[in-house]
Amino acid sequence: MSQISILSTKTLSTEQRQAFLEANLDVLEQDFIEIKNNIFELNKINTNLIFSSQNAVLSLMEQNDWEVLKTKSVFCVGIKTKELLELNGFQVDVYMDYASELAEIITLIYNKESYTFLSGNLRKETLPKALKRGGITFNEIEVYQTKLAPFKISDKEKFDGIMFFSPSAVESYLTNNKIKNEICFCVGNTTAKTLETNKIKNIVIAETPTIEEVIEEVIEYYKTESI
Repeated sequence: MSQISILSTKTLSTEQRQAFLEANLDVLEQDFIEIKNNIFELNKINTNLIFSSQNAVLSLMEQNDWEVLKTKSVFCVGIKTKELLELNGFQVDVYMDYASELAEIITLIYNKESYTFLSGNLRKETLPKALKRGGITFNEIEVYQTKLAPFKISDKEKFDGIMFFSPSAVESYLTNNKIKNEICFCVGNTTAKTLETNKIKNIVIAETPTIEEVIEEVIEYYKTESI
């Protein structure tokens, strides 16, 4: 049996790459999106902060005097976002795996509070729409921009699976490439829905939306295939 080859649509860490080596899977990495942090003012911040990605946290930490916000209560999407926030001194009151779940918690339990949502330019309407519908006091600051970075994969390259970590990565990949029989491993439901919209059916969704879980899904899938 020939070696299984996987494409990652973002650059992996050394530890993440090592997992593929130990599983005897070949992995090629190519960034299909670029992140650019914005400069923004910290003078219109409400009582609580909302983060839906690690990118928003990293952008905040590039701003002058960002440490003053450590006294704020934080609500966030994703365990990795939570870990990054706590690593940098924030107190995370609530975290959920998906924006829809976080919005439900806020509107049901924390609806008397005020919030500032630190977001990206391509964020989904899920959270803002739910907060507006629930009458929640909040404002939104765009703290980073996601830009597509389309790249044409050589026709000589053949992959068994492709890892996607955002809807934007799917859009960027499909700009110059087609998905045929490859298995698409997705970080979450929103990413999977973007593939489904493009009539892609060979989809595996990670149990929890982290890069590590996507990698684990890949390894388990091909371990099963090789038995």
